[in-house]
Amino acid sequence: MFNPSRDQARQFLFDSWRKHKYREPLVGLEAVVVDVISRHPEYHKILDAPERYADRDYLPEAGETNPFLHLSMHLAIEEQLSIDQPPGIKGHYQRLCTKLGDPHAAQHIVMDCLAEMIWQAQRYNTPPDSKLYLDCLGKHAV
Repeated sequence: MFNPSRDQARQFLFDSWRKHKYREPLVGLEAVVVDVISRHPEYHKILDAPERYADRDYLPEAGETNPFLHLSMHLAIEEQLSIDQPPGIKGHYQRLCTKLGDPHAAQHIVMDCLAEMIWQAQRYNTPPDSKLYLDCLGKHAV
């Protein structure tokens, strides 16, 4: 199982973006990363300056969104959709896309439900609850 450190995960995002900008061949997950990053122009300046942002912390209590976490959650969702895991996520996502007319907006709803599931698991020290996740998605997809 791939379990990168924070620094490794951030470096992967920086490296993939750099390769894209210099028109170098992208390998495997790099193409997915670049697609996700391309949908987030608000993060391009950050990814263009690894020396400035690689070690930066983003504090939610200061109202900051962590761009690396945000992009990584998109990648997790892309993987979940590609294998329909948990089973049924792909159908919920497709219904959200139809309802909203915007796949990116649909992914942000999925992300909110994923974040809620992770928060619940951390709060109660339990394994992630895919039923909670899918129920959340189902409420939004109707």
